[in-house]
Amino acid sequence: MRNILMTVMMMIVMALLFTSIINNGNAGMRNNIKTKGDTANLDITNLSPGP
Repeated sequence: MRNILMTVMMMIVMALLFTSIINNGNAGMRNNIKTKGDTANLDITNLSPGP
């Protein structure tokens, strides 16, 4: 029983860590990756052929 309780508690902690690190609104990892990807797409789109 104690092992099950510890497992459930660890899963809850992992879920809380995930939401605070990855999905943290404007400061989360997901937003940073999206911002960098959008910047890279814009830079690639603005490339012009050489002379």
